[in-house]
Amino acid sequence: MNYRMIGNILGWLMIFESLFLAVPTLTAAICLESTFFVFAGTALFCLAAGLLITRKKPPNITLYSREGFIIVALSWIVLSLFGAVPYFLSGTIPSFIDAVFESVSGFSTTGATIINDVEILPKSILIWRSFTHWVGGMGVLVFIMAFLPLSGGQNMHIMKAESPGPSVGKLVPHVRTTALLLYSMYLALTLAEFIVLLIGGMDPFEAFNTAIATAGTGGFGIKNSSMGGYPAHIQIIVTVFMLLFAINFNSYFFLGRFKFKEAFTTEVIVFLLTVALSSTVIALNIHSIYQDWGDSFRHSTFTVATIMSTTGFSTEDFNMWPELSRALIVMLMFVGGCAGSTCGGIKISRFLILFKGLKKELDVLIHPKQVKKIKLDGHTVEHDVVRSVNVYMVCYVLVFAVSMLILSFDNLDLITNFTAVASAVNNVGPGLELVGPSSNFSIFSDPTKIILIFDMLAGRLELFPILLLFSPNTWKK
Repeated sequence: MNYRMIGNILGWLMIFESLFLAVPTLTAAICLESTFFVFAGTALFCLAAGLLITRKKPPNITLYSREGFIIVALSWIVLSLFGAVPYFLSGTIPSFIDAVFESVSGFSTTGATIINDVEILPKSILIWRSFTHWVGGMGVLVFIMAFLPLSGGQNMHIMKAESPGPSVGKLVPHVRTTALLLYSMYLALTLAEFIVLLIGGMDPFEAFNTAIATAGTGGFGIKNSSMGGYPAHIQIIVTVFMLLFAINFNSYFFLGRFKFKEAFTTEVIVFLLTVALSSTVIALNIHSIYQDWGDSFRHSTFTVATIMSTTGFSTEDFNMWPELSRALIVMLMFVGGCAGSTCGGIKISRFLILFKGLKKELDVLIHPKQVKKIKLDGHTVEHDVVRSVNVYMVCYVLVFAVSMLILSFDNLDLITNFTAVASAVNNVGPGLELVGPSSNFSIFSDPTKIILIFDMLAGRLELFPILLLFSPNTWKK
């Protein structure tokens, strides 16, 4: 285990976190808010600690898969803990457990909150909440790799551990260039939404918050009604961008090179078809409530987009919709969007591999001597990827079941507990019943919040990096 290199990267992480904290610090200075001292102090501490840790270069800069997973897991824990400090020291969130919950929810792009009234919060706190979504959306270590050549080609292990999906590839031969390309596309889409929202009539502060929260598919709003108080055209704009950020960013790279076949993969097509079909079913189901097809389709499409992209915004309290719509919404929580996007969930690509694997096994039962390989978009899916998907699903079910069992000690109803865990593990945000769009997660006890914190981190990092922290073999030399 290369502990010196792990420490060095954690040091660089703290330096970059100090730069991230400059955004709310500047906001507090402009708005003359007392939170300036809290943000500035936290940023200076992170900067000083980071410089102290990185002052000596490690003698061995080689990283292997094990170090990659450990670096990613520890980085997100450290990032979230220091990200919680401004909430706690400013008095915005008096409980440190609650502050960590809010911070983890932000960086993991879950969007679940324990704050009852966000409209009374200082603007610097609102900016920090939304900005944590943007930082966590594409991955903080992917961001660092875009600017620092940490360890040559070995840093592919870090990208694989942090990026969502069953497999991760490079767009170009160099990992650093791939990271830079990904963040360039991410920034371009964020800027595009910000400009469109300004044109649509939003003021700059609201447009900036909404754009970065949408980009990270996080969903922290700056109004208690989330997106419900905005006009229809603003909701439509946000719907479109939520779907854009839920698509594999590799598709945009190939679109830029006019490689349409590579851009519109089976995963992207299935994702868009699922959105269209689900939106239609829900619109038909809720038409009796709104009595207008335009409103029905607008609310249904927004809700499907926010759930599948795991953003967590809302225009209506879908907890009050008919059972068919509620059931479909819960199912979509698990599906999520495309691999290589900023969204959570199990991902469309994993479901495609699982369904193709099921079909293969059924065919083998009929023709035992038949040799078949699983193919996706004309390419054979490697056995390691299939095995990884199967193991992931087993881990997913175990984590979900244990979390559900622990949450039951709070003696809340089954739907609340089930959708709370589903929301946390899939990084969705709202659930149903007591954790619906018009409610929050403050109802849970501190031990339960710690479990949900674990679930949010595990879900964002695709389970394995966090679970490996608890394996004794991980720490053996």
